[in-house]
Amino acid sequence: MHDKDQTAAGGQGKFALVSIRLPVALTFAALVGGLVAGIAGAALGAPALVSDIAGLVGGLWLRALQMTIIPLVAALLVLGLVQMILAARVGTVARRMIAIMVAVQLAGGAFTSIAMPSLLKAFPVPEGASAFLAQGSGDVGEVPGVLDFFTSLVSPNIIAAAAETAMLPLTIFFVMFAVAITRLPEDQGERLLGFFHALGNVMLLIIGWVLAAAPVGVFGLAYGVGVQSGGGAFAALGHYVLTVTLMGTFVFLLAYVIAAVQGRTGLLAFAKAVLPAQAVALSTQSSLASLPAMLDSAGRLSLRASTAEFVLPLAVVIFRATSSCMNLAVVYYIAALAGVEVPPAIAVAGIIIASVISLSAVSLPGSISFVVSIGPIALAMGVPIEPLALLVAVEMLPDLMRTLGNVTANVAVTSAVDRSAEGAEAPV
Repeated sequence: MHDKDQTAAGGQGKFALVSIRLPVALTFAALVGGLVAGIAGAALGAPALVSDIAGLVGGLWLRALQMTIIPLVAALLVLGLVQMILAARVGTVARRMIAIMVAVQLAGGAFTSIAMPSLLKAFPVPEGASAFLAQGSGDVGEVPGVLDFFTSLVSPNIIAAAAETAMLPLTIFFVMFAVAITRLPEDQGERLLGFFHALGNVMLLIIGWVLAAAPVGVFGLAYGVGVQSGGGAFAALGHYVLTVTLMGTFVFLLAYVIAAVQGRTGLLAFAKAVLPAQAVALSTQSSLASLPAMLDSAGRLSLRASTAEFVLPLAVVIFRATSSCMNLAVVYYIAALAGVEVPPAIAVAGIIIASVISLSAVSLPGSISFVVSIGPIALAMGVPIEPLALLVAVEMLPDLMRTLGNVTANVAVTSAVDRSAEGAEAPV
């Protein structure tokens, strides 16, 4: 879920996460203002001290943003995976739903891994975009060879892996950890989940405080980019928004294929039925706000109420159809900025990690999920994460396709589950 007003509704029921309101409009304005000020400063010969101070402020904010990634990802992975495993135990309908969701995430990730590098070769990143890397440390993670990659899947010291931000072994460990929790006696599992619930809430509060200062931090970072790149920065941002949005279009169109093939619904009938929900999605940029309209769309498709009332609310919480596809698109864009070549083995790892995080991370506001979901993928693939601090300021634009694709896919998956479950007992 991505909300226009960026209010967190990160969980449901017992393990609901704290609510945070983020200054999206101000952050976007700070990005534009910082770039304009930097361009003007370069043209007018502003003292280097101004750039140094802006870089210091922006750098401190960026470090504060980075320090929350590992503990927050750990908490959300455990909470999300446990909820998904418990949901799968409900019955056949839930298992079918999760199987389709996993397939969509993997397909989206695979498409981006093939299409995005080709798209960026055909339409290269504008020259001015290189300045987005200059505001961070500039460090690019080492891309391991194939044998080193397989060796790195398991870490002998999970604490050291966390200190080194080694996302591959960390993700595998926390997947195993979440599965193990579901096998514990109920009281022990509840205590562990309570710990991760509290950890997630604490990290969300901290990252909320950091993001509240986003207008200041983004202005500082953007000023430096404006000084170095001039007007090319605006062209780079437009290029970024367009290419990432194009990747999300794949999942949007895939939803129609799912509805037609697995849902056995005519394309025109599905398009007409889902149109009201899509209108709500575009106007609110919130999957949760679109839930009533999605239920209405399910009724227009003559889907069973018992299926729709079970699948759609759960899908809003655990299924963000466009996440794997569009999150990987952001990583590949940054890789192109940094000149990082992603070998096939690392690309496969990126697809898997993007899918696991997309399916397990509970719903969060767009600005938080942008950093929390994409940061670990970039770290695992040896791609610098510093540009995320500026790209998050324009997330409201690709977020239109994210929400549109998610809502359309939710209805499509519901139709597929309902048709495949005909004759089976639906959950109550």
